[in-house]
Amino acid sequence: MDENLFEKGLARRKATLGADYVEKNLAAADDFTRPFQEAMTAWCWGFGWGDEAIDAKTRSLMNLSMIGALGKMHEWETHCRGALDNGVSKAELRAAIHVVGIYCGVPQALECFRVARKVLDERGL
Repeated sequence: MDENLFEKGLARRKATLGADYVEKNLAAADDFTRPFQEAMTAWCWGFGWGDEAIDAKTRSLMNLSMIGALGKMHEWETHCRGALDNGVSKAELRAAIHVVGIYCGVPQALECFRVARKVLDERGL
């Protein structure tokens, strides 16, 4: 594993998802799951999020659309929080969910709205 890519990814992952969340995930990793956590941090966050070609806000909107399309709502909730921390507005969040609805169907958009409402309520938005 490229240690520089891991460190770059770790910083980006913490900036988007929150240091407490990331540190809890890494601390919970054991011999079975640690290699995946390390590889995902280096690959997804170091390589995927690590360049400056696309800003973090845009990447967050892309992630919400793709994760919403996959219907992985636990991850969608995590990335919804990260998107708000990366500067995504409530209106932009709604527009991303509309895209999910158009391309993936109304039931999936309703799931995204349900989870977004929970996150927005937590933050008083």
